[in-house]
Amino acid sequence: MELPTRLLCGTGPTNPDPRVLRAMSAPLLGQFDPEFTSIMEDVMAFARQVFRTSNPRTFAVSATGRGGMEAAIASLVEPGDRVLVANCGRFGDLFVDLATRYGARVSQVTAEWGHVIDPQKIEASLKRTPAKVVAIVHGETSTGMLQPQMEEIGRICQERDALLVVDAVVTLGGVPVEVDDWQIDMCTSGTQKCLGCPSGMAPVTYNARAEHALADRKNPVVSNYFDLSQLQRHWSPERLNHHTLPTSMTYGLHEALRLIVDEGLEARWTRHRRAGDALKAGLEAMGVRLFGDPRHRLPMITAMHIPEGVPDEAARAQLLQQFGIEVVTSFGPLRGRIWRIGTMGYNAELKTVVTVLAGLEHVFRSSGLKIPQGAGGDAAEKAYSPISTNERRPP
Repeated sequence: MELPTRLLCGTGPTNPDPRVLRAMSAPLLGQFDPEFTSIMEDVMAFARQVFRTSNPRTFAVSATGRGGMEAAIASLVEPGDRVLVANCGRFGDLFVDLATRYGARVSQVTAEWGHVIDPQKIEASLKRTPAKVVAIVHGETSTGMLQPQMEEIGRICQERDALLVVDAVVTLGGVPVEVDDWQIDMCTSGTQKCLGCPSGMAPVTYNARAEHALADRKNPVVSNYFDLSQLQRHWSPERLNHHTLPTSMTYGLHEALRLIVDEGLEARWTRHRRAGDALKAGLEAMGVRLFGDPRHRLPMITAMHIPEGVPDEAARAQLLQQFGIEVVTSFGPLRGRIWRIGTMGYNAELKTVVTVLAGLEHVFRSSGLKIPQGAGGDAAEKAYSPISTNERRPP
């Protein structure tokens, strides 16, 4: 195969660090080779640091981020259980779909797309109707919104004896995800976004409350593949032969997590914030309106209104064909109305931001928009605040 090189600035996959790709090309080992099980142990240790947790049950599901979400729901939810979904976007809808498929009685608290969930709505709903599980998306990729007040939501769920399940697919490694401090019972993620690895693994962590819920099920988990009670044994010294772990993907996840730990979480969060701020400033300097509540925008996913007169699909195709840059539209009511631009992992840097803005300027100009030459790049550079002496540059 001869494939083009793309600058992947959609919502995932993103361009991995070359060191991750090199790790994935290492020789294969058997899944019970002591050299490989040592790598598994490292993955669990690194993941605990990135999740900010001491949970012994911290490992990776051999699946994409959606598989991690399904594993959480499949393993915790039995037919007839009540599940409350905090829903303000496409991946809140996915939690609803998953819980319904596994037989839950689902209720929702909602917010308009482009806004976030009020924790008091969760508390009021739980007062009216207790639930076994509360499921919420930390970063709603479909709208570019970051859910605030997670610590408050965790407190409410603890007081109401509900298990808090959090989708951190887009946020882990890009903004603070404080599993222990926020009292999250189960948190899932995916490799293809801020973790900076190709898609195919779903890191997951859960505490003793969640593990007790797995053990106390009245019925067996419907899905064998996504049964966390079996997967946790696969990732333990018992080495239950549940499935053949994807060796090369595990190498990649190991290297991606190691790079995050080496960079330092705070430095990495700062790098994502600076890149997101620069992109947003550059777009606004070009006359582009940003989408959603400005108080709660994700740093690593910038959602923008498509300027009037710019054809959605044709303009994105032009950006891809002429500049090799990928950006994406959204789902449902936002499809064809907004674009989402990702600056994640290895791509969370000023060079990427300026390259994207230059490509967009050309595409917009070819659609008839009048944009001062270089306005976006100049604004991005000004917004890319200097690194203080206490912050480390990425390796």
